[in-house]
Amino acid sequence: MMKLLFDWAPLVVFFVAFKLEGIYVATGLSILTSLVFMAYMRLKRMPIDKMQWLSLGLIVVFGGLTLVLQDERFIKLKPTLLYGASALALLIPQLLGRTLLLRSLLGDKIELSDRAWRAVNLSWVAFFALMASLNLWVAYEFSTEVWVEVKVFGGIGLLLLFVLAQSVLIARLQRDSHDAS
Repeated sequence: MMKLLFDWAPLVVFFVAFKLEGIYVATGLSILTSLVFMAYMRLKRMPIDKMQWLSLGLIVVFGGLTLVLQDERFIKLKPTLLYGASALALLIPQLLGRTLLLRSLLGDKIELSDRAWRAVNLSWVAFFALMASLNLWVAYEFSTEVWVEVKVFGGIGLLLLFVLAQSVLIARLQRDSHDAS
């Protein structure tokens, strides 16, 4: 539950602060919220995964550059870097023939063949690459207002649609692997 709160609270704070005070206040409060949640999790000895550390590092560095240089382009780059890192974290083990990150995270909950795991993994790689590209396009071709709306609502909407599509794909792959047995 805390991980979910950590993941979404800075985004909610960012969105509300942006609507009320603009990009620089929103960026500062998002950094502060992220730092507070990480400190709380450390104090409570809660597990913190690598992506949470990466996200914190990106918001502190790129949010900090945004504030220091008064240039919103830096904060707009952060989602692209996070999505790109996620895509690479999934792709590299697959290219190297190692255990897939998704399989190590979900393998005890979902039973799939090796081939099916590779297909699911590659679909997540493609999704994250698409999201990275979409963020860059919206960030640099549209207003900051549009970018914030797409970042918050478009990102959540696309993620939900993708997860639903993944559920259908996984169900089909499980059925196919059971039929082949």
